[in-house]
Amino acid sequence: MSQENTKFELVVCIVNAGFSETVMQAARSAGAKGGSVIRGRGTANPEAEEFFNINIQPDKEVVFTVVPSSIKDDVLKAVYKNNGLSTEGAGIVFSLPVSKTTLG
Repeated sequence: MSQENTKFELVVCIVNAGFSETVMQAARSAGAKGGSVIRGRGTANPEAEEFFNINIQPDKEVVFTVVPSSIKDDVLKAVYKNNGLSTEGAGIVFSLPVSKTTLG
């Protein structure tokens, strides 16, 4: 199944701990209905911090939300605008196609 034919996309945002609610607020503003949050720890070498010109905090929250493919770009843009690398949340956001769901 090609990405163009998928009904849903999984939007993943990794942010500094404490910023998952701002991610969900932004995602909801673009049409997402909800999501799941897990805690994690990031690792990076000093070269990565220098390359991105950021201080990488080890405590992370990973926000997962499944959205219709038709709103994926809007959700990605809203989440990154409010939680991207240049914000306190220092987040990255990406999406993956969902090939099967029990939703429809």
